[in-house]
Amino acid sequence: MANSLKGKHIIVGISGGIAAYKAPMLVRLLVKAGAEVRCAVTEHALQFVTELTLETVSGNQVYTELFDHRNPHSTEHISLKEWGDIMVVAPATANIIGKMANGIGDDALSTLLLSFRKKLFVCPAMNTQMLESPAYQRNAATLRQDGAIFINSTCGELACGTVGDGRMAEPEDIVELIERSVDSENDFAGKRVLITAGPTYEKIDSVRFIGNFSSGKMGFAIAEELATRGAEVILVAGPTHLKTNSPRIHRIDITSAREMYNAATENFSSCDAAILSAAVADFRPEHEADHKIKKQNDSDGMVINLVQNPDILATLGSMKRDGQCLVGFALETDNELDNAKKKLAKKNLDFIVLNSLHDQGAGFGHDTNKVTIIDRDGSIIFGDLKSKQAVATDIANHLASII
Repeated sequence: MANSLKGKHIIVGISGGIAAYKAPMLVRLLVKAGAEVRCAVTEHALQFVTELTLETVSGNQVYTELFDHRNPHSTEHISLKEWGDIMVVAPATANIIGKMANGIGDDALSTLLLSFRKKLFVCPAMNTQMLESPAYQRNAATLRQDGAIFINSTCGELACGTVGDGRMAEPEDIVELIERSVDSENDFAGKRVLITAGPTYEKIDSVRFIGNFSSGKMGFAIAEELATRGAEVILVAGPTHLKTNSPRIHRIDITSAREMYNAATENFSSCDAAILSAAVADFRPEHEADHKIKKQNDSDGMVINLVQNPDILATLGSMKRDGQCLVGFALETDNELDNAKKKLAKKNLDFIVLNSLHDQGAGFGHDTNKVTIIDRDGSIIFGDLKSKQAVATDIANHLASII
């Protein structure tokens, strides 16, 4: 993978956000990886980083204006897009993303983006409120549907002084994800993969349920990774606010463990592999009230009898035929490795992904994760704390090595 960018022509688009100060480092790392890099910037980007700096680290003239007399071609936005193999916009502000999604080309960068038809990476960077706005979410969804690959922002300290989502991914992570994407193009083409993600809710009555803190972020990241690499993905998703982006993802929304069981068992036989990352409730209330259970003033409490839910992973393990691959997740707090190995063998898995709640920044709700991959042959791969997108790439790479 170290030479995957060697000889590639990469255009780095830089828009006007404070994260533009990271752009020179991104350019430098791409050049170091063997790529030839040219930069295209907005007028406001040059308020945060100088043209001289970008020309120095890239070794090429910076594309700043549509009709600059220094441009080698009068239609530079056409000639440059033909030159480039890959384009990465970092930072991608809400403004430039809005222009891209709505076909607006009114400056050097937006006009180039309007004509670019090859692999495009988008690295959002903005205030949390802007990131969460309906307008931005619509624009981002449009770009994803058009094939743009988002390298998601992370949580951290923002320019406004608050802490939240919207911080641009670090240059090292951006380069790594681009390298991985180039390395793994279409290695899952023709494959069909079942993925479960998120929590399940087990009803107590019409307003209450038993659930857990799973956000579904890890499973959704795996689904997007595999779809980007050519797979047809069947995503069985528990209750979550997350959205899917790739048209290759066929989403089935469920609420309870029994609904997830039915969807998983119905689809597994037609799949080449399954990755069960959902946090499925082991138990459900024996009886579900069809009305809100009222508090009894003369009662000291309420007893809920629980019964066991069907074991989805074990059922698929018993159904698995030759040539199919089954991957499970284990979330442990004690004797992590031993418990994960037992689960791997008992449920007929090809490998298992171990999470530990002892790892800071990993597990439910975080944008980062730290996992250990345990293979059925006994090999163990210890991972570092990284973005869930990067972890999804690691899991997909290991799956690819098997199927």
